[in-house]
Amino acid sequence: MSFTTLLLYIVAVSAVMITPGPSMLLALNNGASHGMRIASYGFAGAVLSDLLLIAAVGCGLGALLQASEQLFSIVKWGGAAYLVYLAWMMWRAPTQALAASAQSGEASGRGTFLRSLVVGLSNPKGLLFFTAFLPQFIRQDQPAVPQYMILAVVTASVDCVMMFIYAYGGRHAMRTFSARVMGWINRSCAGMLAVLAIGLSLYRRSDMS
Repeated sequence: MSFTTLLLYIVAVSAVMITPGPSMLLALNNGASHGMRIASYGFAGAVLSDLLLIAAVGCGLGALLQASEQLFSIVKWGGAAYLVYLAWMMWRAPTQALAASAQSGEASGRGTFLRSLVVGLSNPKGLLFFTAFLPQFIRQDQPAVPQYMILAVVTASVDCVMMFIYAYGGRHAMRTFSARVMGWINRSCAGMLAVLAIGLSLYRRSDMS
């Protein structure tokens, strides 16, 4: 893989990830509600989901998902339902100060990690996107596994940087805005997650072909 190809991939994946998808909205909310320490658990969960999805693409599971209508529907509706659940929980969650929410400690960290992981893995758009996107940067005359490993590390790194930006923005907003305003920010994130859930429920396999 040439440096030019790698640089092009970094630019392309950064442009895709900077948009406010479910993982970014969770990072924003985690930073605002719990601070950077707890938000970092979410980073780890999302990064792990990236690595697992890219490994699945390398093993051909993306093509299987695209070929099986039943499997695609199960993952799609499960992911949409989970986003609706997160939106409902986010809508009802009370706005807390950073110091107060930090007292939840390790348990909140584990929960944040699992939420981000499940959101990443339960979205079929992610797997189908990587299935269509990654092969364009793989050189057929070179071993595929090392190239997929490089792209996986780059993807995880870019995703982590983007989530840090969102989480830090949420943390700064918590310090700047009143609790009432932060409550509306939480509800705005919840509303966007609900909209994304609706979009996911309408998503079809052919949209990535």
